[in-house]
Amino acid sequence: MTTTALRAGTGAVDGGVYGKIAWRILPFLLLCYLAAYIDRVNIGFAKLQMSSDLGFSEAAYGLGAGIFFIGYSIFEVPSNLMLHKVGARRWIARILISWSLISACFAFVETETHFYILRFLLGVAEAGFAPGALLYLTYWFPAARRSRANSAMFLAIPLAGIIGAPLSGLIMEHMSGVAAWEGWRWMFVIEALPAMIAGLLTFRFLPDRPSDVDWLSPAEKRQVLDDLAADAGVRTEHLSVRQFLADKRLWLLCAIYFCVVMGQYAITFWLPTIVKNAGATGPLMNGMLTTLPFLAAMVAMLGFSFSADRHRERRWHLIVPMVVGAVALTIASFVPHDLTLSIVLLSIAAAGMLSATVMFWSLPPAFLGGVWAAAGIGGINAIGNVAGFVSPYVIGSLVSAGGDLRLGLYAITAAVLIGAALVLRVPRSANR
Repeated sequence: MTTTALRAGTGAVDGGVYGKIAWRILPFLLLCYLAAYIDRVNIGFAKLQMSSDLGFSEAAYGLGAGIFFIGYSIFEVPSNLMLHKVGARRWIARILISWSLISACFAFVETETHFYILRFLLGVAEAGFAPGALLYLTYWFPAARRSRANSAMFLAIPLAGIIGAPLSGLIMEHMSGVAAWEGWRWMFVIEALPAMIAGLLTFRFLPDRPSDVDWLSPAEKRQVLDDLAADAGVRTEHLSVRQFLADKRLWLLCAIYFCVVMGQYAITFWLPTIVKNAGATGPLMNGMLTTLPFLAAMVAMLGFSFSADRHRERRWHLIVPMVVGAVALTIASFVPHDLTLSIVLLSIAAAGMLSATVMFWSLPPAFLGGVWAAAGIGGINAIGNVAGFVSPYVIGSLVSAGGDLRLGLYAITAAVLIGAALVLRVPRSANR
């Protein structure tokens, strides 16, 4: 399924240059992001056992889950600028290896302080990977093909649920007690290994730019460079730092992405808990049922990205999944104990929220290029990902205060709908 999606995502019906590029770099980039996302959100499954084993409250879990994004946001722009300077190969390898080591250290958590420190350090280590990968794709794909290229990489988000959910449940259920360790400790160690392996392989499988490879002919390299140069001609290139920071469009995109991330992490951090409350109490059963919303998200992500590129329309392809996802999440909160209906509604919510993540990233390259793309994409991701802290913290705090998960979900829904309204203020020039 993934291989077919990647091939279709290139839009190359004639096996042309972009098909060749996609086959060479997208599968490996997807695997790297898959490792990243599993390590980032497996805390949602660890919560099913860790909170009770260590005596963590809902608010403590929400704070720990969210504090990752403080370190992540602080180091986002510097990391992206470093990638632009030293090249993707070396910098992405560094990111992968460092976060795998920190992720494995979660096996030794004993207190809330340990939990908070490691989550912060994990954010610092992983800072720059997602925006760095998005920046990296701008070196290879012009705007008309970029939504599909982005969607191929972002398939890692639902795949992390499809693969990581049952894997986490399996490890937690069957490794519990081995060497006197709880199952969630083994989960952190085992699921950190793919990132380490990917980091070591990055030097071989991730070339920096088209000019560095021998599998493109001189004519193909010229075609890519000409297409990218044509894109650059309609972007803002020569801005001072002051002009760059004063660009209202940049801050509008930050606000929109903040709202998108609020919804995205409500799904990825709390989905196992919502499914458990609906009746799937066993870790393995929970993991299997949790794959269904992520399967729906995978289909929706591909559908929206193909449609957006085909019609050269970006704004409504972002608004629609945000609104649909928010409405479905709200309705799901009214049927918390109906497992079948909950899974259906959560599937629609996940499809909308995660599709919005893919569709959003087709907007910033319409305005930014060169080093400003590195700074802009990193800055938008850094500010937007503050919502990765706010989302679980708000939900956890409201649940602890009111004893009802619905209070947190209502807050998320409101944020996502505000973000959808803000998309209408994006210039129509983004539709290209």
